[in-house]
Amino acid sequence: MTSRKPHPTSATPPSPPAAPGPEARRPAHPAGHDVPVPAAPDHPGPDTAGSDLAGPAVRPAAAAPATEARATRQRLVPSAETAHLPPPGSPRELLDALPELSLRIELINGRMIVSPMGTPEHADAAMALYDALAPVAKLHGWRAYTGNVDVCIDGPRDAATPDFVIAPVDCPRWGTRELLSTGLLLVAEVVSPGSVREDREDKPDLYARGGVPVLLVIDPLDSPPSVTVLSSPKDGRYQTATCVVMGKPLRIPGPINFDLDTAIFLVEPPAARAAVRGR
Repeated sequence: MTSRKPHPTSATPPSPPAAPGPEARRPAHPAGHDVPVPAAPDHPGPDTAGSDLAGPAVRPAAAAPATEARATRQRLVPSAETAHLPPPGSPRELLDALPELSLRIELINGRMIVSPMGTPEHADAAMALYDALAPVAKLHGWRAYTGNVDVCIDGPRDAATPDFVIAPVDCPRWGTRELLSTGLLLVAEVVSPGSVREDREDKPDLYARGGVPVLLVIDPLDSPPSVTVLSSPKDGRYQTATCVVMGKPLRIPGPINFDLDTAIFLVEPPAARAAVRGR
C-alpha cells in the first residue's frame, strides 16, 4: 500500500504517528468539501483504502443532503453485465443504454430532450383523437396508440414519442420498443407550453425525413387555436399543409381518408370550469 505522505530518507525507521483523534479529516473531497471518515478502522471502506489514516471513525450527527448525494453517486457503478462495454459515444447510444423511465425522452436533431408527462388537457386532446380515429383503425386492422409508444426516425435514428400514432400490426421496429417511422400511417402532436418549437417546427421536418405519410398538429396555444394536417413528405419536407381554426372540419388524406370534426379538441378553460362549479 502506497502512502500519500513521502517516506523520510533516514535509515532509522520513523516512529509511528500518533493516531488522529475525532477531529481527523480525510483529504478534501473532489467537490471541494471535507467530509468525515465514514468507516471504522478495522473495516476500511472504499474511501479509506490506500490511505494512511487511522483511528476511530467520525460519524456526523445528521447526514447533510450533499453528503447523501455523493454517497448515492458512488453507488451508480456499471453492473457486471455492462462493465465491459464502452461508454455511449452518441446521444442515440446513450438513449439505448437508459432503463425505462417515467419520463418522455426524445432525440430531435441530435438533441436529447427530457420532459415530464403532459397536463390533463393535453391528454384529453390525444384521447379525443383516439376516440375519433380508433374505429377507422379497427376497420382496416391497424393499431392506434395514445402517447405510449416510441418512434425511431428511419435514417438519422432520432427518437420521438408522438401523442397519437396509427400503425399497421406488422409495423417494423427498432429494437423492441420503437416503431420505425417508415412503417407508420399517421402521427399526431398536441402542442404544449414546454414544446412549442419542437411541435411546430422541429417535428414536422423530423417526421417528413422519416417518411411518415401524415402528421396532425393540434395547437391549442395558437391564436386562435388551430389544427393542421401535413402530408406528402418529400426531401425532408411535407409538400401539402391544410390548417383550420379549431372547431372546423378537416379532411385527413390517405392512407387515413377521414373527415375530422376538430370541435372535439375544444376544451373549456379551467377558469370557466371553476366558475361553473362555484355556482
